[in-house]
Amino acid sequence: MMLKALVLILALAAAPMAAATPLRILAFGDSLTEGYGLPRKHGLVPQLQDWLRARGHDVLVLNGGLSGDTTAGGRVRIGYSLARHKPDAVIVELGGNDLLMGFSPAMVADNLDSILGQAGKTGRPLLLVGIASPDHDDPLRRDWAEIWPRMAAQHDALLMENLYQPLFDLPDEGYKAMLQPDGLHASAEGVGLIVQSLGPQVEALIERAEARR
Repeated sequence: MMLKALVLILALAAAPMAAATPLRILAFGDSLTEGYGLPRKHGLVPQLQDWLRARGHDVLVLNGGLSGDTTAGGRVRIGYSLARHKPDAVIVELGGNDLLMGFSPAMVADNLDSILGQAGKTGRPLLLVGIASPDHDDPLRRDWAEIWPRMAAQHDALLMENLYQPLFDLPDEGYKAMLQPDGLHASAEGVGLIVQSLGPQVEALIERAEARR
């Protein structure tokens, strides 16, 4: 009888600990996700986690960024990242390097289709984050812009069509002051602006993930 009582007490004591396990969100992407060129605490993942925790979310944002990665590389490594991090939800941000390298939109869409399919295979909630150029008149850019909403709809993923849109929305090409000297990667201040727009999308992702727990 005493043994049964002890087991019950231990079980009740463990329940709150299990409930307190932080939600695990994998941020899977390239150098923009990894935080290239920035001190660790100023990268996208740390700033996003700080923003979420300041709003009361018990989350652990896992950095699955890899500088120089393309959608083809992401297609290969997503399985390993899922097995390693065991996330409750996944943010996918890839395509910028594909754009710079001149890869075809059709190939990028096919790779993203595979990445999202693997990441969401078990019903895991997804957030797809696109990337685009401020040059909206280029027909190729329009073809690129079409990829993100189509893939999001196909995989029931939440969507932020352009990670850099908060910077592009600044007046008088003010986005240029929010970039590092390479003219490609956001500065710490630029990342802060991005997080202000990305954060609410991640909150919606958290809501979906919590509903599955």
